[in-house]
Amino acid sequence: MTTQTGGRRVVTNMALSLDGHYARPDRPEDMSWVMPYAHTDVARDHLTALWEPATTALLGRVNAEGFLAFWPTVIGAEGVDPRDERFARWLVDADKVVLSSTLGAAPWERTTLVDKPTAEVVTDLKETEGGDILVLSSARVIKDLLAADMVDRLALTVFPVFLGGGPRLFDDGLPAARWTLTRQAAGEHGTLSLVYDRVR
Repeated sequence: MTTQTGGRRVVTNMALSLDGHYARPDRPEDMSWVMPYAHTDVARDHLTALWEPATTALLGRVNAEGFLAFWPTVIGAEGVDPRDERFARWLVDADKVVLSSTLGAAPWERTTLVDKPTAEVVTDLKETEGGDILVLSSARVIKDLLAADMVDRLALTVFPVFLGGGPRLFDDGLPAARWTLTRQAAGEHGTLSLVYDRVR
C-alpha cells in the first residue's frame, strides 16, 4: 500500500460547506458564503501549500473567467495579504489549461483552450514535464477526474456553514478508493483544511 509517487500529480482543491455542498441551491454562482472564511490564515496557507509545487492550472471555463478576472487585480493592490499576491502572480505566470467548447480564443496569457474530455486532457498533461497539475475549484473538472480515479491529491477546505442544499462534489457511483490524510489544520471561525493522498 503506497501513496502516489513519481510523475506529475493531479491535485484538486475545493471549498465545501459543512453539509457537503460547494454551491448554493438557488444561486450556484454566488460564492459570498465562502468569503468570510477564505481570508483566514488556514485557508491562505492551505492554498499556498497547493500552488507552490504546481506549474499548471487546470480550469473549467466558468471558473477561469472568474479567477482570471479577479486575481490579476490583486497584484500591487494596497493592503493585500502577501500570500494572496503571491498566488495571483503564480496564476498569471503559470501555464493555464482551460476546458471549453465555447471559447474561440483565450483572453489570458499563457493559456491553452482545449475541447476534449477531461481525462484525456489530464493524461496528455501527465506525459509532459512539470510540477503538479492543480485544479482550482472547478467542480465539473474535479468530478470528472474523481470518476476516472485520476486524482492523486484531494484538498478540501470545509467552512462551518450549512447551505441547505445544492450540488455535491462526491456523487454516488465513484470508484472505490482509499485515501490517507497527509495534512490538516483548523483555524479561525472553524475553518478546516484537509489534504488527502490517493493510496494506490
